[in-house]
Amino acid sequence: MLTTLAIANYRSLRSLIVPLGRLNVVTGANGSGKSNLYRALRLLAETAQGGVVGALAREGGLSSTFWAGPEELSRRMQRGEVAIEGTARGEPKALRLGFSGTDFGYAIDFGLPNQLPAGSMFSLDPEIKSEVIWAGPFLRSANMLVERRGPMIRARAGKSWQVLAQHISGFESMFTHVADAQRAPEMLDVRDTIRRWRFYDHFRSDADAPARMAQLGTRTTVLSHDGHDLAAAWQTICELGEREALGASVDDAFPGGQVGIVDSDGRLVLEFSQPGLLRPLRSAELSDGTLRYLLWIAALHTPRPPPLMVLNEPETSLHPDLLPALARLIVHASSRSQVWVVSHASRLIAALEAADDCHSIHLEKTLSETKVAGQGMLDEPAWHWPGR
Repeated sequence: MLTTLAIANYRSLRSLIVPLGRLNVVTGANGSGKSNLYRALRLLAETAQGGVVGALAREGGLSSTFWAGPEELSRRMQRGEVAIEGTARGEPKALRLGFSGTDFGYAIDFGLPNQLPAGSMFSLDPEIKSEVIWAGPFLRSANMLVERRGPMIRARAGKSWQVLAQHISGFESMFTHVADAQRAPEMLDVRDTIRRWRFYDHFRSDADAPARMAQLGTRTTVLSHDGHDLAAAWQTICELGEREALGASVDDAFPGGQVGIVDSDGRLVLEFSQPGLLRPLRSAELSDGTLRYLLWIAALHTPRPPPLMVLNEPETSLHPDLLPALARLIVHASSRSQVWVVSHASRLIAALEAADDCHSIHLEKTLSETKVAGQGMLDEPAWHWPGR
């Protein structure tokens, strides 16, 4: 489980260090930085997939993601006594992302290249300056396990260090370059944990949504991000012994409703029955809200729960009366996975915050900088960024 998330110089997140719980609800007004926090977490996930540089390019390049304000906001600037203006930089511009967990912590530092080979056209390509894996709640020299500085990666071996690689490219994470289960098992552990993080962001429910189409039946333990394998995922959960739990979740939201899966020449089709209907409705006939809610049931009842599940605005297209049932579904999922919910639906937020182990993160923006409301310097978890 993640216990701390730290972000520096990513869009409105100039310096954000957030403690985390088992169930986390991220709230705030429009423009407060909820989407930036969500996107920063997705960037962290891309480090283990080998796609973080491409993800930054899709955001307009590293330079466009940097915090656009001054390096430091003085007290006089914050009080409005003097104009906000830039000063001479004391440190090179850097985008930093990191987390600590119950087992290991990880941090990565991006910057622009110092120099490039003659004729190179990639002057704006981000360069990974450093990466570190450590054990414990925050980074210290004594608990550092793996360190990457520039092109070299080394791992702790007792009281000394051993070099794992010396010529890694600046645009590659150490996770994609080194996989040594004997000399650096921590790298495999952290990489595999990050790769199992799961993100769900706005299931489609329009007339051409993949979830409305019949699909070839194959065992599906993890619902895809677009929901095209809804019928297969539902049937997989039923065959693995969770049929009653699925039925209870359907009945909680749609009293008396039932879901069945039909085999049509090897293709699976979802059917929904409800009191008052003379025939079941197939997924192509369902309302947007009903289809989207059934997608959430299949996603949150996964027989392969991830270490982290992130739900971005799950209330989209749902009637407000469905939100208490959705909250109960999410709370149940948090007993098997750490869950993040990014939302601005007050009814869903209130229902989630009523749970015993809910950790609420309310974001606000002051002078264009995103902060956690009510969090002072002494409330932040201990955190140290690796040096370059």
